[in-house]
Amino acid sequence: MARYSVLVVDDEIKMQRVLEIMLGEMGLDVVRADDGRQALAAIEREPIDLVITDLRMPVLDGLELVRTLAARDALPPTIVVTAHGTVESAVAALKLGALDYILRPFEVEAVELAVTRALDIVRMRRENYFLRTELAASWDDFVGQCPPMQMLYRLIGQVAPSALAVLVTGETGTGKELVAQAMHKASGRPGLFVAINCAAIPEAILESELFGHVRGAFTGAAGERVGKFEASDHGTVFLDEITEMPAALQARLLRVLQECYIERVGSNRRVDLDLRVIAATNREPRAAVADGRLREDLFYRLDGVRIEVPPLRERGADIVLLARHFLARHARRLARAAPLLDDVAATLLLAHAWPGNVRELDNLMGRVVLLGAITPPLALIARELDIAQPAASAAPATAGDDATDELKLQLQTDRLERRMIETALSRVGDNKARAARLLDISERTLWYKLKKFGLR
Repeated sequence: MARYSVLVVDDEIKMQRVLEIMLGEMGLDVVRADDGRQALAAIEREPIDLVITDLRMPVLDGLELVRTLAARDALPPTIVVTAHGTVESAVAALKLGALDYILRPFEVEAVELAVTRALDIVRMRRENYFLRTELAASWDDFVGQCPPMQMLYRLIGQVAPSALAVLVTGETGTGKELVAQAMHKASGRPGLFVAINCAAIPEAILESELFGHVRGAFTGAAGERVGKFEASDHGTVFLDEITEMPAALQARLLRVLQECYIERVGSNRRVDLDLRVIAATNREPRAAVADGRLREDLFYRLDGVRIEVPPLRERGADIVLLARHFLARHARRLARAAPLLDDVAATLLLAHAWPGNVRELDNLMGRVVLLGAITPPLALIARELDIAQPAASAAPATAGDDATDELKLQLQTDRLERRMIETALSRVGDNKARAARLLDISERTLWYKLKKFGLR
């Protein structure tokens, strides 16, 4: 279990000791300081998760301590302790960045409540650091700030260290395998991550691929072969498209998951395994059970924790973030300059339904980089997404007619913006609040645009 370090700052030794006992009973490590100057030295010397400081101290008081740490951008979650007569000073500390305050004399429950709230902040910061480092390192394309993706990050962070089986669901192209890779990386398991596409391997050799075989097990088995399960011992095995696995093999897989060992094809020798199993499907799991594509008992074995990867069309402004990320990545790979994605092109991307999800967007941005020297990005995106360009004027503007060019651009932008709003409303059943979230704009802005385009 994670341990948290609390710095208690008070010029009264008795008060330091009281708080040390209370916090120790909460399972916290306590560091003590007599004033703000000693507190600054302690924070520079060792990691501190939480500060509890008195306001009135003879050498660098609590308010100056908060002010100094805030100016250095090094202020941990901080609780200030104040008497009734100095509440104004506590409010000043809150304005500088302190998290909470408690009044002296205080009850034990008041301290516990304030500390618990503060530790929730600490825990969230640790999770965010984990997501920025471990997850970003394990999935180069973990790009996104929308609420569904934030929820996905938190869920991976919570589930990764456990040994529970995980079932990842989501449409084709959303990145289910990449989520599994991120989970393996974050789990700290020393073994390999081994992926198996149950739909891509011919049924005749799938059993051998999974569990291996011994020499002479079948025609053509000239030697022994280590299967993918054995290769992922002490690691993670990822079963992609699990609903495409033959029923007979699902039965054997269930036994492996229950007994934690395999036998190679043609052998009775038991091979014990330490596995973390992650499965994925683009079908609704219970519907797959009802259709006979997935054994019910296997479903319950695999469905330890369910993680759903959101489709790209529900990720709002993430679409543009991902597009620019893919443009930069493909530009590096091809040693070319990354094309600029202007507002009109971004509007086109936001208006598209993305049936192929992230994979479709990635491929499109690759073509934009590859063909950018021949076809302008906006025209290429419009053509690829099958979006008609505005009809040309009967009397084309001259090359220098900037006003006409600007008018055409505005008309095109308005037309695409209207289409994007109509698409969003149709997807959420005309729910204006949900449509605004999907479009990543405020409800007030949405209502303005509805009136502008005559859609009210």
